[in-house]
Amino acid sequence: MSFRVQTQNMKRVYLDNAATTPLCDEAREAMRPYLSDVFGNADSRHSYGRDAAAALASARACIAECIGASADEVYFTSGGTESDNWAVKGAAFARGKGRIIASAVEHPAVYESCEQLRRFGFSAEYLPVGKDGAVSPSSLDGAMAEDVVLVSVMTANNELGTLQPVRLLAETAHAYGALLHTDAVQAVGAVPVDVNVLGADMLSLSAHKFGGPKGFGALYVRNGVRLEALHSGGEQERKKRGGTSDVAGAVGTAAALKAAVSRMTEESARVRALKDGFAARVLNGIDGARLNGTTDAERTLPGIVNFRFDGITGEELLFSLDLAGIAVSNGSACSAGSSEPSRTLLALGLTAEEAKGAVRFSFGRANTAEDAERAYTVLRDAVRRLRAL
Repeated sequence: MSFRVQTQNMKRVYLDNAATTPLCDEAREAMRPYLSDVFGNADSRHSYGRDAAAALASARACIAECIGASADEVYFTSGGTESDNWAVKGAAFARGKGRIIASAVEHPAVYESCEQLRRFGFSAEYLPVGKDGAVSPSSLDGAMAEDVVLVSVMTANNELGTLQPVRLLAETAHAYGALLHTDAVQAVGAVPVDVNVLGADMLSLSAHKFGGPKGFGALYVRNGVRLEALHSGGEQERKKRGGTSDVAGAVGTAAALKAAVSRMTEESARVRALKDGFAARVLNGIDGARLNGTTDAERTLPGIVNFRFDGITGEELLFSLDLAGIAVSNGSACSAGSSEPSRTLLALGLTAEEAKGAVRFSFGRANTAEDAERAYTVLRDAVRRLRAL
């Protein structure tokens, strides 16, 4: 029996918005002409190419404005993973040698880039975090020295939703002559993000996290920062990233980000209220429910909350919820196939067994109070049923 047959008669609820979001109407409508009539290559010198190039330039300017950058500081990529790889490796290779410092809870795109740089003579070390998942600025200060070339700390954690003190970390990095990169993939479109306020030298974003198309992202690089190109074979992106420009993706990303920013204040408050109400019901109504991280509104994203449940693995709970039509995650979507416990949860001080019990719920723009109520009821019943086995 197929999954579609099993779930077609039940109310399905999508609570995995940290993994991806549905394409918003604004992006869909903006992209439509560039998937049909306006099909030219943006590097061609005839009218078709000029039309495409104009759309690309307009999208770049829009995205830049949304994050407080100038258009010539925004480079288009295939998504957050590429942006992270380019920032970490490109900055390291431009410096030649030295130490890379990242937090212990970085996305695999940053962590694995740091580990790969060891093969090229760089050293990598990881800052500890507290039980809320946040880096202490004092821990970075204690690790810094003149040989540090790059510090990479995410703006918001993808598993916990914890916001990092990026501005303070940037000030410390700059005091030693190091660059600061921040993976803002989860933050952009959810909370205000301004590269000048953050003090970041580089910032990664990904369109599909805020209602844009999959397979498109951007890397902000502050003017004056040297970054080695990782893609060869073309003059695109100011000779930094070869490959035919995805005009439809750029246009859709700009439209989605502009829409997300325009409704951010109201939407963030609404989503946070849904999440906070759901979290309170889970912690008060389900025995053995434990919060991973924090729900402090000043230090977390509006939509992400992470739990573990005594005596139950995250994997069995995820499948039980899925069969009832509730879509959640038990970790980073980019590591969903791994059987290893989450590095992020281990960094909080959890045991491997506790970390394997984690389930992430991430609310988004399409979710309603009815969704939260149904998710709670199904979760409560699933926990009881699994414990009775």
